[in-house]
Amino acid sequence: MNACANQEAARADADLNDVYRKLLSKAANQPEAMAKIRAAERAWLNYRDAYIDAMYPAKDKQAEYGSVYPMEVDLLRAKLTVQQIAALRALLVQYSGG
Repeated sequence: MNACANQEAARADADLNDVYRKLLSKAANQPEAMAKIRAAERAWLNYRDAYIDAMYPAKDKQAEYGSVYPMEVDLLRAKLTVQQIAALRALLVQYSGG
């Protein structure tokens, strides 16, 4: 189960990276927009990590949450990433002119 959850998170990360690259490509001739897109993505990464930490705040995570902890984090990471993919796709539509 842990391996499957990890693969799901990896797939979501790969999809996110693909959409992000496409978005940067579409905005390539707009340096100010590219800077803002990059800043937004960095902020999202910080948010994602902080949100996961807030969901699992214990210092000794393995002792507190048990053996399902890695699986739960991977599934949450995948869920948050899928939400971000939707947000980036909306930006991609905007920068694609339609």
